[in-house]
Amino acid sequence: MNQTIERTPLGWAKAACDAIISTYTPQELPPAGRWHYHQGVFLCGMEMVSEAVREDRYDSYIQQYVDNLIDEQGNLYFARDELDSIQAGLLLFQLEQRTGHSKYRVAANKLRNLFNTLNLTSEGGFWHKDKYPYQMWLDGLYMGGVFALKYANHYGEHSLRHMVLHQEKLMRKYMKDAKSGLLYHAWDESRRMPWANAETGCSPEFWGRSLGWYGLAVAQFLDELPADEAGREELVSSLREFVHALIRYQDAESGLWYQVVDKGDQPDNWLETSCTSLFVYAIAKAIKHGVVGNECLDAAVKGYQGLIRALEFDENGRLILPHICIGTSAGDYENYVTRPTSKNDLHGVGAFVMACAEMHSLIERES
Repeated sequence: MNQTIERTPLGWAKAACDAIISTYTPQELPPAGRWHYHQGVFLCGMEMVSEAVREDRYDSYIQQYVDNLIDEQGNLYFARDELDSIQAGLLLFQLEQRTGHSKYRVAANKLRNLFNTLNLTSEGGFWHKDKYPYQMWLDGLYMGGVFALKYANHYGEHSLRHMVLHQEKLMRKYMKDAKSGLLYHAWDESRRMPWANAETGCSPEFWGRSLGWYGLAVAQFLDELPADEAGREELVSSLREFVHALIRYQDAESGLWYQVVDKGDQPDNWLETSCTSLFVYAIAKAIKHGVVGNECLDAAVKGYQGLIRALEFDENGRLILPHICIGTSAGDYENYVTRPTSKNDLHGVGAFVMACAEMHSLIERES
């Protein structure tokens, strides 16, 4: 079904949320029955929409997902050896504020204490997962970092701010490429992985979604850090350099970004929607924070418009976001460009909803 309706960014965000709501009950969100960042990313996007439109059905949907997995005593089952398990905890703070129910803080405490048990590199960087020893991945900065800062603000454990800033600094120290301004997907301190550069320990490519998680994290860190926080200005500079680096690799024709960001000239590389969504979000957020100026606005608008042009619709008129890379580990170029794609994977829909919500916010600010 061809949809020609012109919608606002917030309208597209709602359409994306509604497409998933009409497909899955909260308990069925894939992977069903798991406390997982796939659902968390999508529902964090929905939370942004709910804040903007004030429709109780979105809050109810989020709460049903959480309540299906957390009992009245705050018990929940989650993988206790990986940063990915923490991300969905971002949903707990508003739930506790809105309901006053203590179980959400109990569950948040369990997730917070995961930081005390994770294995570390020699300089205190979190391993991404136990099964990836001595490895830091860009993904992890978002999966754990934003939660830690929100926890610090809600419950007064301000030492968590230093922990988060230290993780970001280590990623820049070991994973940033001085020439391009981009960051490699992963770094292996032990140099044991087949993909690890013998000298640097870095994986060989700049993978789109991992860079997207990094940009999303740093942009949201600025929401949570006080203006006088030591290290904030360094973070501002990092985001500014990152945004300008990204814009250099945006595809001029489509407005999208490639799966392997800096190799758009390769015939087997392809334009990917989840990373584009995350980049649009990060650029729009950087403009709103004053990190970059309106010279970057065109890139955000072009990226957003490219996403809208990429949308498809099913026979019932429900929105479909195509060309979403499935979950992907670090590897070589072939690893990334041969990954299957999916439609309406929650990775991508959640990122798209966030991008639309942030573009709405930016437009409201500019008007």
